[in-house]
Parts: sequence; C-alpha cells; structure tokens
Amino acid sequence: MMELPGNLKWIYGTDTNWAQTICRILLGAALLFAGISHLTFNRAEFVAQVPIWVPMSTDLVVILSGIMEIMLGLSLIFLYKWKALVGWATALFFVLIFPGNIAQYVNEVDAFGLDTDKARLIRLFFQPVLVVWALWSTGAFKAFINRNK
Repeated sequence: MMELPGNLKWIYGTDTNWAQTICRILLGAALLFAGISHLTFNRAEFVAQVPIWVPMSTDLVVILSGIMEIMLGLSLIFLYKWKALVGWATALFFVLIFPGNIAQYVNEVDAFGLDTDKARLIRLFFQPVLVVWALWSTGAFKAFINRNK
C-alpha cells in the first residue's frame, strides 16, 4: 500500500461485517450488469432517459455512464481494501445520475417498463436507497465518522 497522509487513512482498510460484504458484492454485480447493458442490449432505453438539457450527445452520455458503472461495479467487488473510497464514489455517482430519473418522471419518458407516472415516481424513491446502500455496504459512512479516532 502506498503511504496515505494521516487525514486520509480512513479510506483504506475499512472493516465491514459479512452482511455488508454480501451487499457490497451484490451492488457491484448490479452496477456491472447495468454498465454492460448501457453499452449493449439496453442502450436505446438509456438514451431515452438522458435529459434534454445535458449539453452532450445522448449516446456519449450513455456510453460514459455505462463505463463508469462497470468501473464502479468492478471496484466494489475487487477493491475491497479501498471500499470506503469506492463507496463514496458510488454514492456520488448515484446522486449525479438522479436528475436523469427526475427528468424521466417530469417528461413522462417511458423506459424500462416505467410507463406510468406512478411507476416513474416510485422509482425516484429508490435512488436514495442506492446511496445509503453504497455507503453502508462499504462502511464508508462509518469510516468517515470515525476518521479522527
């Protein structure tokens, strides 16, 4: 391991229990699958979700977010010593893509079987769950709270 400054040592080697480990690996596998689907069989569905105000090609946004999901998924599974850092990165990713989910609801975009306002609204409540899942399963929040101990 490279030597980290004292104020950053909390991001490396965080302890978690077996339930957190299983949930971290499941989240990693889900992100890996989602990322692969961005680049292959669900690409059109993801393109439909990109908000119109994003100042980039919708296809490029889908490709970049798919690559990011693959990287985060693999990191959650394999970079277990860095899981607190990966947990924060994953939580941030979920926050950054949330406007796309809001746009899907506001603009009434049908994608992934979300073809009613009710279904699209319910989906919005799962994004905070993903943020908490990322932080809890990696021990990231606890590591941050205990960083000065």
